[in-house]
Amino acid sequence: MVHSSFTLTAEEHEVRCTLLAFNSRKAVGPDGIRGPAGWSLHQDIQPVPVHCPTLMKSSTIIPLPKKPHSSSLNDYRPVSLTPVVMKCFEKLVRGHIMSLLPQSFDPHQFAYRSNRSTGDAVATALHATLSHLEQQGSYVRILFVDFSSAFNTILPYKLMDKLGDLGLPHSTCMWIYSFLTGRSQRVRVGHHTSTVLSISTGSPQGCALSPLLYTPFTHDCTPTHHSNTIFKFADDITVAGLISGGARWSG
Repeated sequence: MVHSSFTLTAEEHEVRCTLLAFNSRKAVGPDGIRGPAGWSLHQDIQPVPVHCPTLMKSSTIIPLPKKPHSSSLNDYRPVSLTPVVMKCFEKLVRGHIMSLLPQSFDPHQFAYRSNRSTGDAVATALHATLSHLEQQGSYVRILFVDFSSAFNTILPYKLMDKLGDLGLPHSTCMWIYSFLTGRSQRVRVGHHTSTVLSISTGSPQGCALSPLLYTPFTHDCTPTHHSNTIFKFADDITVAGLISGGARWSG
């Protein structure tokens, strides 16, 4: 069912709480504006039309070493500095999207679901495998999938189709498409800054929406055989093959 009556809106108290809860000690983004600690939040926040300008979609990438002695680019973790206002808005949009996802959405996806956690994912996978192993002559093959830069693989036009299939309103889908496309990004190392690069694929590093947007992007990744089960937690995927009456797998 399409939620045609829904629009991407936020109540005044939601905006206020999100701004006040933001950690003002976080690094500033490309706009140079610091966190809400120094802002004057008046009693009344006047409703105004919201448009996401290009500056709000800009980011500065800071490469941080993963270990004491780095010898290659893979030894660095990219940390994205984005505008504080956009970070707060991302949290509001995340709650909006989560409220619109259907209850039947990907039953084996344990990320961003109410009353579910990594512990539930592990317990469910263990229960399925151990229950199967109680049968004589049964075996289980388990494949752990680790995607490389998973959130960078999101294709906005494909994500729009999948969000539409899940019943999200057109206005929400178009905002997400606008958010993911036409982003500007530069890398800063010390006092040196690269030229600006325009990006229209993937989701920003460290974005509050990235894990959530990845879940509908892969929600149709389902097993084609009844003996296989896929357990997901955002971009962490475990495939369990429950084998009955087969020869022991030695490979």
